[in-house]
Amino acid sequence: MDRTIELLKDVALVAHVGSGKTSLAEAMLLNGKSTSRLGKVDDGSSNLDFEQEEIKRKITISSAFHHYTWKKSYINIIDTPGDDNFLSDAKSSMQAADAAIIVVDATAGVKIGTENAWEISNEMGLSRIIFVNKMDRERADFFKIVKDIQSNLTGKTVPVILPIGAEEDFAGVVDLVKMKAYEYGKDGSGKMEETDIPDDMSGTVEEWREMMIENIVEANDDLMEKYLEGEELDPKDIEKTFFMGIKSGEITPIICGSSTLNMGVAHLMNLIIQGFPSPNERSGLEGKKPDSEDTVVRNPAEDEPFSALVVKTVADPFAGKLNILKVVSGTLTTDIPLYNANKGTKEKFSQILIMEGKKQTPTDAAIPGDIIAFAKLKDTGTGDTLCVEKDPVIFKPIEIMPTVLSYAVEAKDKGSEDKVFSSLAKLLEEDPTLTIKRDPTTAETIISGVGLIHLETTCEKLARKFGVEVILKPAKIPYKETIKKSVKGIVYRHKKQSGGRGQFAEVHFDISPLESGAGFEFEEALVGMNVPRNFVPAVEKGLVETLANGVIAKYTLVDLKVRFYDGKSHDVDSSEMAFKIAASMCLKKGVQEANPILLEPIMKLKITVPEEAMGDVMGDLNGRRGKVMGMDTKGKNQIIIAQAPLSEVARYAIDLNGITAGRGTFAMELSHYEELPGNLAEKVIAESKQDAE
Repeated sequence: MDRTIELLKDVALVAHVGSGKTSLAEAMLLNGKSTSRLGKVDDGSSNLDFEQEEIKRKITISSAFHHYTWKKSYINIIDTPGDDNFLSDAKSSMQAADAAIIVVDATAGVKIGTENAWEISNEMGLSRIIFVNKMDRERADFFKIVKDIQSNLTGKTVPVILPIGAEEDFAGVVDLVKMKAYEYGKDGSGKMEETDIPDDMSGTVEEWREMMIENIVEANDDLMEKYLEGEELDPKDIEKTFFMGIKSGEITPIICGSSTLNMGVAHLMNLIIQGFPSPNERSGLEGKKPDSEDTVVRNPAEDEPFSALVVKTVADPFAGKLNILKVVSGTLTTDIPLYNANKGTKEKFSQILIMEGKKQTPTDAAIPGDIIAFAKLKDTGTGDTLCVEKDPVIFKPIEIMPTVLSYAVEAKDKGSEDKVFSSLAKLLEEDPTLTIKRDPTTAETIISGVGLIHLETTCEKLARKFGVEVILKPAKIPYKETIKKSVKGIVYRHKKQSGGRGQFAEVHFDISPLESGAGFEFEEALVGMNVPRNFVPAVEKGLVETLANGVIAKYTLVDLKVRFYDGKSHDVDSSEMAFKIAASMCLKKGVQEANPILLEPIMKLKITVPEEAMGDVMGDLNGRRGKVMGMDTKGKNQIIIAQAPLSEVARYAIDLNGITAGRGTFAMELSHYEELPGNLAEKVIAESKQDAE
């Protein structure tokens, strides 16, 4: 085993989509000799973006795991998606990290994805380094980006490396801690040469070094005192305080480079080793005993009982399921039985695997901080805790993001509907942000996710992994039908005579509306013997079937009472079928007289937006027949609590994105049903008739 806990680092790369974090990870893997060539996202040769959907879109869709060694340290890297469609995957995988590299595009600055990455790493208490990437690109401006970072991200962000030149003249970096300059070749080898600080940079370097020292000394009271009294500071003390400040999270250094040219990457790799904590330098993880509120803390030590948290699951039709987990405590060898504390089941495994992009390599043991994988575990999914049965613990995983966009999914080949459902269920194992259900009102299979790209890539995966091709269609709105007034004495006679045995049944009903949400009530109030009681179940069955298919627009009929008080029968021609038909027709006749209306689903929305977008979002809600129910503040953002009809907000995820330039988020759930305005109801009824024809 070639790693010890003291020399182990678990590092997540996080950023706004398109900032180049996968390219940065590729350069780190090459420098650490884990790969033999520089993988490129643009030509599809990346070791980390290997799924077909990623190669096609040139973005990370699913977190990938790899590792390299650098100066005797063993570094696990987690390359996370930057697109907000896959933010849940990024958050879940980041649970395996002890530190994060926030990648910022030198031509674009801080974007919504950067802010998300910052907030998540904050919540998780991760040490951080900001890497300003793409310094070789046109319009790259390091000092402008630093200003942008310092005004948009909380905490102490400190430039410790300055670029030599920019755009096509980007040639290397100046290290403000060591006060040395380094020139990099542009051949992608990552090799650098120590050189003198360029004369034309001496003033800038002095100015920024002074600012850096001011920020560093704040992390150490003794050093601060010496600095304020004008004493000469020992460079070793500055360096030591600087690294302690990164580990504690008090200082976030800003450095720069170009991942595609492999420039500045070696400096980042050195800083990871010196500044990021090893698993044993972080505090233990708190969990609970199963079926109890008692808390347990598991420390990252090899002699503690084994425990690990599953951070990701990959579904593969050939290799089966692969669970990826972070070892929290203890040492695992292949002879230790596994126990799933969430499910209360034992799990069998034959190998401990180490992830290397799309490949896995077996290892003989795992220690705290290791990121490992198991193939084909029976009951285990993302968010579960694996441990030893005699000393179980359950860790709380991150909360899954709510789904905000739903589409109906239809098999391209008729007859393969069941295969669609079962294959989608397998994809749910690897993507907990997906939900799938059959809507009883519209008889559609509904797939819900975080955004349109999320749903499209799911369908692409379905075709590639399971050979099931589907079409996404806007989901039908599950309207309902009801009545507004009572009607008494509705009579319907069903009579058919055409040679042989006939059909005869007559039913007398009163129908009346019930309060919202009451459903359906059937009252048998027969007196006398006009209708034999053995036909009553057939009458009720005829009613229930008609309710399901609706009367005015084929939507479920709800919130009404039918009182069956009389009727007529024939000794020979009456049958269950005749009474079923009579009941159905009598209900339809009565509903038409009882002022029927359509009900529409009203959703409750919790919308989080930057203050400057408030007016636009509220104006837009008014145009969607929405009502603002309340307001709240969360940090720099405003929270709007509103209600709006589902028909107006079914694609709100896409629209809100446009209104707020990607900075708005929302959660949505069903609130209640309300009467659909007459003019809109006429349109829905007309469409229903057209579909029926």
